[in-house]
Amino acid sequence: MSAPRIRSLAFLTPGNYLDEDPYHGLEDTLRLFEYGERIGFDGAWIRQRHLEHGVGSAAVFLAAAAQRTHRIELGTAVIPIGYESPFRLAEDLSLADVLSRGRLQPGFSAGVPPHADLIGHLVFDGDWRSFDLSYGRVTRLIENLRGAYLGDADTVIHSPGATQRPRLQPHSPGLADRVWYGGASARSVRWAADNGLNLLSGNILHGTPENDFGTAQLSLVRDYRRHLAADRPGRVAIGRVIVPVDSADRATRQRYRAYAASRHDRTLGPQGERRVLFAHDVVGTADQILEQLHDDPVLAHTTELRLELPYEFHRADYEQILHDTATLIAPELGWKPATADEVA
Repeated sequence: MSAPRIRSLAFLTPGNYLDEDPYHGLEDTLRLFEYGERIGFDGAWIRQRHLEHGVGSAAVFLAAAAQRTHRIELGTAVIPIGYESPFRLAEDLSLADVLSRGRLQPGFSAGVPPHADLIGHLVFDGDWRSFDLSYGRVTRLIENLRGAYLGDADTVIHSPGATQRPRLQPHSPGLADRVWYGGASARSVRWAADNGLNLLSGNILHGTPENDFGTAQLSLVRDYRRHLAADRPGRVAIGRVIVPVDSADRATRQRYRAYAASRHDRTLGPQGERRVLFAHDVVGTADQILEQLHDDPVLAHTTELRLELPYEFHRADYEQILHDTATLIAPELGWKPATADEVA
């Protein structure tokens, strides 16, 4: 097995906050984005979560993050497309991308989104079950991002100080080609490839015939590349929960290991009717983690690694995890942090 050669290192954070104090939790997450850029990470990603103590609008959050960072890619992993208007979300993402000077990396998932029974009727102002929540909704959003003019060649709109042909504004060229899809099954990764989207593959899969997570994920990555058009580079980013303990104090080390132990049983085989597979959390010293990553059958087939930060931790924990990864682990996998000139 060849050794991993990581060229791009990113992290995905849940954006936690306390119910009674959302501001300070969100501010901590913005500071984490700043910290990640400062120590050379290539990407910072936020989860979009509804009805939870997390970011309900990734586009709004990343517009704020764009004003606090200068170089780092800003990603969403993932926006459940079922709750979104393909046109209105395209407007929000395009605006955030312009504010970031072209750094947005929007990721999506299709299907019935979480908590639909509770908020579907509020999103659609009525019965949500009759709406198309499938891949087609992502396709329509991408077409909107491409910014085709609306109406015929003679159609114009009048606004103060301007007469112009109508299209989504602001138009951000190139954003449509930076769209990712969160693929966790054979059907979803093939759809992503057939439609030229980049592939996010995290630590959860489902519906695969394999019983081992690594074998199943490697099969999906290979299937994605087989279906991808020859003229489309198709970025593939692999997500892993990686928690180094090297610079953590004794109590924090014990807490990290207890966290991993509480999730171990779910990694022993397929779970439930959907045959859900979970990756092992990679927790330990840098040397222990490197040994596991060198044995990871998937990382040898991609150059992009994304740390999936645990939900239950705090900003100081996250900064320690990012620091140890960037200084002790990723360089041993071939990664080089951005230089001071690139970060400035």
